[in-house]
Amino acid sequence: MTAWSEFLNHQGRPVHKWLHYFTAYERHFARFVNQPLLFIEIGCGRGGSLQMWKKYFGPDAQIVGIDIHKECKEFEEEHVAVRIGSQADTEFLGKVLAEFGTPDIVLDDGSHHMNHVVTTFNYLFQRTSPKGVYMVEDLHTAYWEDFEGGLGRPGTFVEICKSLTDELNAGWGKGAPQPTDFSRSALSIHFYNSIIAIERGRLLKTAAPMIPPPADWPAKAV
Repeated sequence: MTAWSEFLNHQGRPVHKWLHYFTAYERHFARFVNQPLLFIEIGCGRGGSLQMWKKYFGPDAQIVGIDIHKECKEFEEEHVAVRIGSQADTEFLGKVLAEFGTPDIVLDDGSHHMNHVVTTFNYLFQRTSPKGVYMVEDLHTAYWEDFEGGLGRPGTFVEICKSLTDELNAGWGKGAPQPTDFSRSALSIHFYNSIIAIERGRLLKTAAPMIPPPADWPAKAV
């Protein structure tokens, strides 16, 4: 069963997701299906996506929704918990992690205000599983002034992730960035239409697979 088929066959509470998102969901989430999983979705909407993720990931998944609206507590059911608080409140986020543990996937579909998105990312990314996925959707708001966005505006999540692509290439010397906590823990950044997904993972020291090395090594440029 795919996320797309779960969406098409869903008969519970309403689910609002842009259709082209499902390609990204499947690409980054499929490896977690039927595995022990903690999935945190920020922004509960009308509750349908929590039900959809529960069905998609299978019986070993714990789904946790985060929202500021108290009525979202009504969306709780077996394997689906909802906690009420602001995604920009790191003390609240810490309490959620203390209760449920380390998330394998964080999906930010919350307020979409750039200061909230960035605050949440800065707190939760390094607290996500070392082999986990951090995804932010509805990033068209990064270009909307009402959400503290704008094309090329410093501080939006899109602009921050553009800079983080440099950190992925840290440690090569000759003007490359120095390693950071991010470069040591992030395998890849994926840009989609209105979605950014960052996959975490253990990185080995870079090495060129040349055995034996050429006679002019290491003088020859990489």
